[in-house]
Amino acid sequence: MRIHHIACLQDNYSYLIVDESTKEAAAVDPVEPEKVLEVASSHGLTLKFVLTTHHHWDHAGGNDKIKQLVPGIKVYGGSIENVKGCTDKVENGDKVSLGAEITILALHTPCHTQGHISYYVTGKEDEQPAVFTGDTLFIASCGKFFEGTAEQMYQSLNVTLASLPKSTRVYCGHEYSVNNLQFALTLEPDNLRIQQKLTWARNQRQAGQATIPSTIEDELETNPFMRVDLPEIQERVGCKSPVEALGEIRKQKDNWRG
Repeated sequence: MRIHHIACLQDNYSYLIVDESTKEAAAVDPVEPEKVLEVASSHGLTLKFVLTTHHHWDHAGGNDKIKQLVPGIKVYGGSIENVKGCTDKVENGDKVSLGAEITILALHTPCHTQGHISYYVTGKEDEQPAVFTGDTLFIASCGKFFEGTAEQMYQSLNVTLASLPKSTRVYCGHEYSVNNLQFALTLEPDNLRIQQKLTWARNQRQAGQATIPSTIEDELETNPFMRVDLPEIQERVGCKSPVEALGEIRKQKDNWRG
């Protein structure tokens, strides 16, 4: 399994998931279809279908165009009504195959939007799995609660995604890592892992490089939204429960200017 990231718009990422034995590929959130198809073509790939994480235009806005450019292509998403161009609705637990070796599992991760789907991807046994989290899980943060509650985000992050194998690579929808890690450090100034990752992320960006992927293990160590079960985090934000702390941290992040 090979994964190509494609920088789109101002700070979005689209992705190509590739089955290397067949050269078949799936596109995740191809908001700039021409750009995605150009990368596919340059690597000799056949695009088989599209995986849409959620209905916001900067993720689903290229679906209609890609259907024109690749006639008959399937577009998977969490809602036929809300997700532009969606041909096939996926529910939590649905599986899609790519090529000879790749299985894609749909995980319903609502809150940022109600129909938000993350895609958990496994290849050969010796390969690290990957998860495409759209705007639910970012490196060191999570998406805004546009259509959901702290309870939903807790379930999505700290139950659904946190239960994936720790080695799972995390590919999110935006390049926000430096800002997110700066904020994380305000909550845990002594967390060495956050300090190290922030230094690394700054160096990556200065060199014009991406900060993805992360891993689930990394997020459990550096992402305050996935650390709300810790009493010291709850205490830091004056809360008595993980869900309450998650809501409070999101509120603080919404108002924070780094």
